Amino acid sequence: MLNKAEIKNFGPLLHIKWQNMGKINLVIGANGAGKTFLLKSLYSSMKTLEEYKRGDDQRSAAEILAEKLYWTFQPEKIGDLVSKGADSPLSCKITVNECCFGYGFGKDTVKSISSLESHVPPRISNSIFLPAKEILSLHHIILKSREQDKLFGFDDTYLDLARALRQSPKGGKNYSEFAKSRQSLEEILEGKVEYDEFSGRWHFKKGNQKFPIGVTAEGVKKIAILDTLLGNRYLDPDSIIFIDEPESALHPAAISKFLDIIAMLAERGIQFFMASHSYFVVKKLFLIAQENNLTIPVISACDSGWETMDLRDGMPDNPIINESIRLYKEEIELALR
Repeated sequence: MLNKAEIKNFGPLLHIKWQNMGKINLVIGANGAGKTFLLKSLYSSMKTLEEYKRGDDQRSAAEILAEKLYWTFQPEKIGDLVSKGADSPLSCKITVNECCFGYGFGKDTVKSISSLESHVPPRISNSIFLPAKEILSLHHIILKSREQDKLFGFDDTYLDLARALRQSPKGGKNYSEFAKSRQSLEEILEGKVEYDEFSGRWHFKKGNQKFPIGVTAEGVKKIAILDTLLGNRYLDPDSIIFIDEPESALHPAAISKFLDIIAMLAERGIQFFMASHSYFVVKKLFLIAQENNLTIPVISACDSGWETMDLRDGMPDNPIINESIRLYKEEIELALR
């Protein structure tokens, strides 16, 4: 799994050093702090390692990375990803299973990355990025926009997910590690989401009734995506899942259940990275850490930069958390008047 990362001059990320990553990792901060940027930077590195030397792909790691950065962040040239006003190049170094992968480039770089070093063996497992916006109702539009029209708009996190969801469920016994997690997901769904290959559309089936995915609740779609990727075996126990705003479109009770399932999958091997500004998410993960004596590393965007801590040691001191507590106290005071 991902063990640590150090990133310099990468868009809004002037300098981040995150060590001792765990099975569940959380990024918190206000909008615009760079939470999604951080997840996408880690995701781009992992997908490069996974696509390198896979099948008959003859591209070098540098070529794969340059293309992944271009279509994930969609700048005019990848040199535009270097932080504005930075007097040194962009640098990204990660450690995977204690092996190093790193690269760097300057602001004038167009599409060729000359500085890349990797000691990480090519990966068989897949990483996936779950964006805050649902994609099932846009599935065919995303594929057409990117695969046929080759247009900016839906970045590579959307395209990779759309392609992964397109894989049909496989026959035979699935990973035993996922059995209980999938059962819990299906209990939350109270139905099943299915892909109709003839029409190219998704539907939600509940009992004998079938509904178009467009009129199905957003939360159902989010949970169904995870269940589908477990069911078609795109994900395995060594996969890494990046989730941007897991709280999006879910009410607090569903957030709690969803995070319980994430904790269950993490126990079975999958590593998670989540970006959030929800007090409910942070509080639930804190309770999971306390109840299971589990390390859940947090990196928090603050006025002074990025700080790291562990939810096993307590709730983080962060403006989002402090404001949520203030509002809660204010609500209690109003109720007691």
